Amino acid sequence: MRLNREEKMQSEEAHSCAERDKALEAELRLAIRAQYHFRASEQGLLAWDVRRLVRLSRDLPRQAVALSDIAELDRDHWYGHGSTSPTVRSVVEHCQLIMAADLAYPIILDSAGRVMDGMHRVGKALLLGHNHIDAVRFMVDPAPDYQDCDPDSLPYDD
Repeated sequence: MRLNREEKMQSEEAHSCAERDKALEAELRLAIRAQYHFRASEQGLLAWDVRRLVRLSRDLPRQAVALSDIAELDRDHWYGHGSTSPTVRSVVEHCQLIMAADLAYPIILDSAGRVMDGMHRVGKALLLGHNHIDAVRFMVDPAPDYQDCDPDSLPYDD
C-alpha cells in the first residue's frame, strides 16, 4: 500500500511529534528532580509526579497570579507528609532550593487555584518583593499517579 504525499507528511509529522514528546520526557527527567505533589483525601494520601504535571501543563496559557492569592504561603506546605520535619537542615535545604529556583518557569495550579508545583519559586518571588508570579492552571485536575501512598516509599531516584 502506497501512501499519497499528504498521508506521508502527516505520518512523518505524527512520528516527529512522538519523537519530540519522548525527547521532552527524557529532558524533563534530567532537568527536574523526582518530586511529588501530595494531597490528603478520603482515599488516603494522593501523589502526583511533578514531571508529569509539567508535561501535561506545558501548553496551558500563562497568567499572572497575585502572591496574596496563594494560600499555601500561610500553610504547612513542605512538611506533614512522610517522615520529613522542619529541622534546621531541612529548612536550609529548602532555602537552597528557593535560591536556585528559576522564575522563568510558571508555577502549576490545580483547578481550584492550589499550588501543585512551584512553591520554591513562590518563595523566591516573595523574597524578591514581587507581587505576582507566572502560573498555568488546570481546568480539570489530572488523575493522581499514586493513591493511598506512603511518601517515603515513592521512587525518587529515576
